[in-house]
Amino acid sequence: MELLFWIIGFSLLGGLASVMLASSFLLLSENTRAVAVPHLVSFAVGALLGASFLGLIPHALEHKFHVDAHDVGLTLLLGLLAFFLLEKLVLWRHCHHDHCDGHLPDNKLQHSHNRNQAAGTLILVGDTIHNFVDGILIAAAFMTDIHLGIVTALAIAAHEIPQELGDFIILLHSGFTRKKALFYNILSSLGTVVGALIAYFALSDMQHVLPYILIIAASSFIYIAVADLIPGLHNKVKPSETFYQVLLIAAGTIFIFITHNTLH
Repeated sequence: MELLFWIIGFSLLGGLASVMLASSFLLLSENTRAVAVPHLVSFAVGALLGASFLGLIPHALEHKFHVDAHDVGLTLLLGLLAFFLLEKLVLWRHCHHDHCDGHLPDNKLQHSHNRNQAAGTLILVGDTIHNFVDGILIAAAFMTDIHLGIVTALAIAAHEIPQELGDFIILLHSGFTRKKALFYNILSSLGTVVGALIAYFALSDMQHVLPYILIIAASSFIYIAVADLIPGLHNKVKPSETFYQVLLIAAGTIFIFITHNTLH
């Protein structure tokens, strides 16, 4: 039972600590955020793609899981399709209440607003899945060795900070208020505890599922970056603006790469 308390405590640390540290971004003034957020969205694109292609997918393909690469590719494709359909459902729900039609010129602004809201919803879904997986990893480490569990939980909290910052940026960009962005991110972080508890009681049965959960999380991040964030970057077409966008996307990817390799 003592081990369970260790797992719950450090799962909360791994999830909530990164959220609270990243939430310091919300202390910036409205004017500062208005200037910073468009640039940070580019950084978030790089961070999301970096986390997917440099972290989640490679871990899913590790030999210890004995997963067929074709199965991983199929799961990724199905995940992308699933999040496309999920976004459609979110859009249909908003359009049902607001009587909008994305094909009508008069409603392009409303449609764009709804797409932003859908992106915010999807990032929360993807982040919850990611937090759930983090919880499984924390529980597995603690069940191997308490010291390994502590180190793993601290490492997860550290590498989650840039991702949580990206999540805050995306949620604010999607129309969430600062209070709602903080509330939903804290709620999403509780997925770490849920994953840890499930792993603690049924770890042996979860091993074969873990790589597919990683791929589903990756498909969510890829879809958001490519389908929801990158199209918005195309609204700025000046060469200087494009240069800064590419620079920031590269910076986001490199930051994830350095963080990932440092913690390993």
